[in-house]
Amino acid sequence: MSKYKQIKLSGIKTISIKKRRSKVSPKDFARVVDAQKARLSDFVDSLPHILMADELRALVLDIERSRRRKRPVILMMGAHVIKVGLSPLIVDLVRRGIITHVAMNSAAAIHDVETAMWGQTSEDVAANILEGKFGMSKETGEFINRSLVRGFAETTEGYAETVAKKIIASKAPHRSVSILASCYEQNVPVTVHAAIGTDIIHQQPSMDGAATGEMSFRDFKIFANSVKDLKGGGVVLNVGSAVILPEVFLKALTIARNLGYKAQGFSTANFDMIRQYRPQVNVVERPTQGSGRGYSFTGHHEIMIPLFAAMIKLRMSKG
Repeated sequence: MSKYKQIKLSGIKTISIKKRRSKVSPKDFARVVDAQKARLSDFVDSLPHILMADELRALVLDIERSRRRKRPVILMMGAHVIKVGLSPLIVDLVRRGIITHVAMNSAAAIHDVETAMWGQTSEDVAANILEGKFGMSKETGEFINRSLVRGFAETTEGYAETVAKKIIASKAPHRSVSILASCYEQNVPVTVHAAIGTDIIHQQPSMDGAATGEMSFRDFKIFANSVKDLKGGGVVLNVGSAVILPEVFLKALTIARNLGYKAQGFSTANFDMIRQYRPQVNVVERPTQGSGRGYSFTGHHEIMIPLFAAMIKLRMSKG
């Protein structure tokens, strides 16, 4: 005999499931498609109308509406977008006029240059750091650093434009997959946002801090000029940048609003393997508070972004 009393359930009032409010039914389920006959549209339509699948559809619709209304679609990206082989997809969206500005950290610019010029990137850090060789690729440092020094002294161009022009002038063997070069050729603004001391080219003798800082500062002002047009629409995508681009975006947005631009009512989305503080707060939440909408998608870039890009093109082709 237990000395503890148990609550009696005999007085519980139940309801019919037919009257209960429910969120999921078979009409929302995924559909099986014929792998041999299905088209891309069949696959996309087969995704369940539940949670992130529907969120992704909603973001794609936001992008379509933004481009129809001539509002910006800004891609902010970290280096892993290039390292996992997604450059051709970004280049394609740029050439189609879907992405209207690409902002990258300087690690992404390094991978873009190495891929375009020499057809390889992403060194083995664990092996090279043992002997102090990590980041000491002479060609990479001299290509970018000397371009920046020249651009600093001779032009009013920014970091990305200067390096993009150098890639094109050098007739880089793989420039067709260069995001920097493709943006420049398509007259789409592209910017590089450097944090001095974070990249391999900063540890080499060719590094000039004054040139790097000024060229990146010019790009910050170019970026802010694009952000100011996020008015009554537009989309900002952050793919794989956990710190640099979320911080840069928040400051650029503040500049736009401080100068009187009505940068409100747009959508933002963060794509990454895990949810982190700055992308969630500085991209998804704070910029859209009071108006607009923020999305968070968790998953590997090499799977999520090809699906996302395909859905965008499919949606735009129906318009």
